[in-house]
Amino acid sequence: MVPQQRATRGPAPMPVRDPVIDLARFFCLTLVVVGHTMMVSPVLHADGTVTSENTLGNEHWFEPVVWVLQIMPLFFVAGGITGLQSWRRLRARGGSAFDFMQMRLLRLIRPAAVLLAVMFTGLSLALLSGVDPQVIQLLTSGAGMPLWFLAAYLAAQLNLPWLAGLHARAPWLTLAGLISLVVTVDCLRGVLPQLAYLNMVFVWCAVQQLGFIVADTRGPKPGGLALFGLMVACNLLLGLLVLLGLYSGNMLVNLNPPNLTLVLLGISQAAALQLFRPVLSRIASLAWVGRLVGVAGSRSMTVYLWHLPLLGAMSGVLLLTDFPQPAGGSAAWWWGRPLVLMTVIALLLPVVALFGRLENRPTSSGPSPSRPAAAVLLAAVAVFVPAVQAALNGLTLGLLGGGAGCFALAVVLLGRIPARLMSPAERSGGPEPPLPHPPLSANVEP
Repeated sequence: MVPQQRATRGPAPMPVRDPVIDLARFFCLTLVVVGHTMMVSPVLHADGTVTSENTLGNEHWFEPVVWVLQIMPLFFVAGGITGLQSWRRLRARGGSAFDFMQMRLLRLIRPAAVLLAVMFTGLSLALLSGVDPQVIQLLTSGAGMPLWFLAAYLAAQLNLPWLAGLHARAPWLTLAGLISLVVTVDCLRGVLPQLAYLNMVFVWCAVQQLGFIVADTRGPKPGGLALFGLMVACNLLLGLLVLLGLYSGNMLVNLNPPNLTLVLLGISQAAALQLFRPVLSRIASLAWVGRLVGVAGSRSMTVYLWHLPLLGAMSGVLLLTDFPQPAGGSAAWWWGRPLVLMTVIALLLPVVALFGRLENRPTSSGPSPSRPAAAVLLAAVAVFVPAVQAALNGLTLGLLGGGAGCFALAVVLLGRIPARLMSPAERSGGPEPPLPHPPLSANVEP
């Protein structure tokens, strides 16, 4: 059908990236990097021991601020918007759910595999050179914190094809079912604490489903007053749950494992994205903003994975020098934060130049069959086994090495993307056939 369409209608226009989604992702990534520079504060005590303090998280005034700036749900809303279109476009080219899983896994785990390998090698050499094991463990656990997002995002994306099918049949019922699972787990987590980690899947799949609804809403769009009312209602309900003592008012505490508060924030942020879309669209239309967002977006996973390890390594090296170490939260500490941020950005530039290309899909130059479903599933298991272990028991140096090996095995199992699954635009810069569904105003993820 697709060739016939192209023959009779001529080349279809290329899908237009939604600059608002790109700008929202750039904002989220920037906020994460800036926020971490204000949180990481290793302390060298008089007895030689080293501890790490979350300076910003320990400030009482920060709780209402993080309520507004906890933008992790917005990441998943954006992932739902773009992921739904990517899946439909792949399906229109004859791709299957396992092809989609292969693409998503390769895009995310290739950069992560290299990060784990470099961290394991560097920290092992540091341990052999005499660095205290306590410092090694501190750097390992701290630098590995971004990996929880990778596991959660992968879990949501790998479930996307069948959740998209449920969405096509009953969008609101599917969302309600996922939220019901979140509430059920929250009710049982007091009896079975380990059960709370199921919400690493249920919460983020529910928030991703919000992206489906935003992207696929047909008919009249909600007005500004309705969107504002939805934002207010979600935050009032969230405040009531906090006042009743059912959840913490600290959204950093609510993040891992996640709970219903993140779903309510996701609804509020999805409404805010639509409410402020006209303003964001004007900002994104500026030429210099578009160039900046485009460059950063193409290497966003590399920036996300590497910024905290680089920050931890820099902080650890400074502890070995006579460089002034102001107490966390002091005026001197706050005045030093811009310098820390600029240093992290400077360290990120060569890392992005060296490893950024790993975010590109490895594509077969000639015809090749799709990977067997068993290989894709085995690769997913190889990724999630160390990720789940780290989430439950914390990241150690041994698990870091094992995780690097498992991720590398997954990359080998996944192989390369068959050329037929790539769009004509991706292969040769030409146009590609239209979607079989009404077009979505969202960007196609690379």
